[in-house]
Amino acid sequence: MKQLYMVRHAKSSWKHDVPDHDRPLKKRGHSDATLVSQQIAGEMSAPQKIISSDANRARTTAEYFRKAFGIAAEMLELNHTLYDFSGQDVMSVIKNLDDSLDTVMIVGHNHAFTSVANMLGNEYIENLPTSGFVKITFPVDSWKDITTGETSRTLFPRHLKNSE
Repeated sequence: MKQLYMVRHAKSSWKHDVPDHDRPLKKRGHSDATLVSQQIAGEMSAPQKIISSDANRARTTAEYFRKAFGIAAEMLELNHTLYDFSGQDVMSVIKNLDDSLDTVMIVGHNHAFTSVANMLGNEYIENLPTSGFVKITFPVDSWKDITTGETSRTLFPRHLKNSE
């Protein structure tokens, strides 16, 4: 069985005059990433590897999850291919994961992540929000063989804020 954790990067700031790839998180992004990562780390087994887009906002979000799970820094891999907005490159990364890994987290961008979550999961998500988390489970032994899996957990920042 394979488990895919997908996280859309936290809310980024547009107030800095930097290229899109370099945009940092805004204050709300830091607090939402903290909230969601701590909740998920308390519920789920740690991924064996976290693969993140190398964009600043995704990389920073991935660090929140890495620390919440207590995963060693070398288990976080940056992959420019996940700096994708259509979903094709994201699918390529997933399908080419090492089969020795059963649970992997990927951190990236919309619209790619909403599209991929809907393509691979069995639960429709209108829009994966910033800091949004989706877990999809596949009853296969090889990442190459994944098709539709079970969307077994979603968690968005608003779910945690509404329960306070």
